This record gives sequence, structure tokens and C-alpha cells, in this order.
Amino acid sequence: MSSVRPKLKPETPKAVTGWATPTGLSVWLTADGAWTEDAAELAVFTGEEAEARLAAALKQEAVVTDPYFMEVTADGKITGRETLRESMRAEPALSFGGGA
Repeated sequence: MSSVRPKLKPETPKAVTGWATPTGLSVWLTADGAWTEDAAELAVFTGEEAEARLAAALKQEAVVTDPYFMEVTADGKITGRETLRESMRAEPALSFGGGA
């Protein structure tokens, strides 16, 4: 099941994000196809590569839940319409189950 999110243009830099199925923690796709809880390690995708990465992520239900595109800058900084929400997800101390 997925939420409705803003459609990003193909040329817009984006990351693939979701929630780790076993833990519910926020995760991001890295350049090598692994998932990380550290937003600083996310990979930036555009165009057909982005679509292919999201399609592959959607088939990894045992690993990641509800993967989707998140707008980022070319150097991987969170930006766009969902900046506040995505910044909160990227901050471990603010994430559900994270922090001290």
C-alpha cells in the first residue's frame, strides 16, 4: 500500500526512501542498491535510472515498506515540497524508535 505523493519530473534529482520492514525505521537506497538508515549515504537518481530503482525497490517488500521518491538536490540534500517531513525522517533522534 502506498501514499499519494507529488509527482516529480524525470530530470528532478530524487532519492528512493521507505521504511525498513523489520523495524519501521526510515531507510534510503544507496548507489550500490543497499538500504541505509543514514540519509547522508542516500544515492541521487534521475530519469529512467530513478524509475528502475523505484521499481526494483517495490519488489523488496520483505526489506522495505512503501518505497517512494523523495526530492533532493543534486548533491543529496533534502529539498522540495516535503522538506520538513523528510528532514524529520532523516534525523534519527526524531524518528520513531530513535534517539536517546
